[in-house]
Amino acid sequence: MDANEAIDLVRDAIFMSLIVGSPLLVIGMLVGLAIGLIQALTQIQDQTVSTVPKLVAMTLAIVICLPWLTDRMMDYTRNLLRDIPLHMSQR
Repeated sequence: MDANEAIDLVRDAIFMSLIVGSPLLVIGMLVGLAIGLIQALTQIQDQTVSTVPKLVAMTLAIVICLPWLTDRMMDYTRNLLRDIPLHMSQR
C-alpha cells in the first residue's frame, strides 16, 4: 500500500464519519437554536430547559435514522473488507 492509497482510506473514513454523525449534529443544532431563541424571547435561562429537548430530539433522530446509518456503515465496511485483498496483492 502506497501513500496515495492510505490517504484515500483515511479520506473515506473521515467522510463516512461525517455522513454518519451529521444527522444527529444537525438535529441537535436546530433544536438548540430553537430553544435558545425561545429562551431569549421568554428570558428563561435554565440549562435543563435546553438540554432535555435536545436529548429527546437526538434520541428520536437516532431511532429514525438508525436503519439508514447502519446500512451506510455496513456498505462502507463491506467495501473496505472487499478491497483488502486488492491492496495486499499489489505489494
